[in-house]
Amino acid sequence: MLKAQMLEVQNLSVSYREIIALSNISFSLSSGSLVGLIGANGAGKSTLLKAMLELIPAQSGQIFFDGQPLKKQRHKVAYLPQRSQIDWDYPVTVWNVVMMARTQHSGWFGKVSRQSKEIVRQALERVELYELRDRPIKNLSGGQQQRVFLARALAQQAEILLLDEPLTAVDKKTEALMWQIYSELKQEGKTLLISCHEWGSPLDRYDQLLLLNRQLVASGTPRQVLTNKNIQLAYGAPFAPTNQDSFDHTDELLFC
Repeated sequence: MLKAQMLEVQNLSVSYREIIALSNISFSLSSGSLVGLIGANGAGKSTLLKAMLELIPAQSGQIFFDGQPLKKQRHKVAYLPQRSQIDWDYPVTVWNVVMMARTQHSGWFGKVSRQSKEIVRQALERVELYELRDRPIKNLSGGQQQRVFLARALAQQAEILLLDEPLTAVDKKTEALMWQIYSELKQEGKTLLISCHEWGSPLDRYDQLLLLNRQLVASGTPRQVLTNKNIQLAYGAPFAPTNQDSFDHTDELLFC
């Protein structure tokens, strides 16, 4: 049986030029959990993920994993940025993008081990792109490109995956495959924190939701988080589903 591990964020605050982007964010996520990060545009979702990785400086706060500072365990974290932050015209093949995940093991100029090559092969097969391994990434569809970067996260063999809107501009096949992989990773005991743009019934897939509006509005199961009061606090407008016990009627609303 896998030992339960905990990802803990304590009092994380971020400011840009005296403008508060995040204020005293605290939450904890257990291993083997699939967690959705939701909120309006500008709520701080991407900022939170970047601050957790120290890609941007935090004004205050601490992050721990398994009782130790996360900054000392960066190799245990895989990060998939938003599509807009990736240079899709960069001349690199699918294989080389995924192989980048293995540089922490071989170094930038070290010899790539047979084991690393096998790990990359398995990651590409898992996302059904091994046959396209020699293709330039700029020549792939949007869904295929997202699968390449998911493969890179898989090849890193991380314990924590931070994914920033990974389902943006993907086809139905890719969406179904990615959800399947998320479920498998959860069963493997990984911790997944996914910034999402979906709304409605897809949110029921998550074990836990974090509702953000520069501060943490609510944390809990989808049913606990998606209340009229919380929606009002997060988006500034109330919403009442047709059936108070279901969120299936909110699919047309894309708040995040």
